[in-house]
Amino acid sequence: MVQSSEYKQCKNGVIVCRRARELQYDRRPPLPVRVVPAFSQQSLQKDTYTGFPPKSLANDKKYDFTFSFRTYYSRGDFPIAMEFRSVGNKISWKEDIKTLNYHYYLPIFFDGLRETEYPYKFFASKGIHDLLENGKDKIVPVLPHLILPIKNALSTGIPEVICETLKVIQHLVQSSPLVGEALVPFYKQILPHLNMYKNLNKNIGDSIDYSQMKRANIGDLVQETLQVLERYGGEDACIYIKYMIPTYESCILRYTVN
Repeated sequence: MVQSSEYKQCKNGVIVCRRARELQYDRRPPLPVRVVPAFSQQSLQKDTYTGFPPKSLANDKKYDFTFSFRTYYSRGDFPIAMEFRSVGNKISWKEDIKTLNYHYYLPIFFDGLRETEYPYKFFASKGIHDLLENGKDKIVPVLPHLILPIKNALSTGIPEVICETLKVIQHLVQSSPLVGEALVPFYKQILPHLNMYKNLNKNIGDSIDYSQMKRANIGDLVQETLQVLERYGGEDACIYIKYMIPTYESCILRYTVN
């Protein structure tokens, strides 16, 4: 009877190779490669890989179609109407804008900053600027209710929405002497988004950017907005801005007396 490390003789007299029997069991299909989270116990397992790190959120569009502004406008809750003019349309207010309840209307209009469709975008933008021009002392008490709509608009990642939101922030700060300093405690909610969009400039080489008059460059608008926040935010505004955006350079010339 044949017995060795490689061959074995069965009872019926057939000699079988042990190595062939082992290879027969090793012909199982390989396991699929799985994507697992990085820095976890699963990354130490076989047939796994961690994948690539996530990209920056600056170009990530997060579009939410649940708008309260569109709902209120469709129901006719706003005392506004379209006024058609040869030099450009504007909003016609059915009531005196100075007597409106800013605690009710202003946050809803700010929620319309995320709108990209006509006429919702037009009414939201024009309505905000009209309310800010005539609000004066009514804007400061409503300021905490405007931070979340501004943050949601900056989080969409849509260039036209971001540009319009930055213009509204500049108008908001300059609408009343007290708004700039009152907005400083809310820099932690707004400035991280501005830090992401700070370097979104157009690289056109030696060409001419003919859209400068439209103020559609996000990087330039972010720089303008930060400078406006510093000018109207008081003495500590620059410190808060530098804390959230370390690459920002102050636009105010300060003298040191020896």
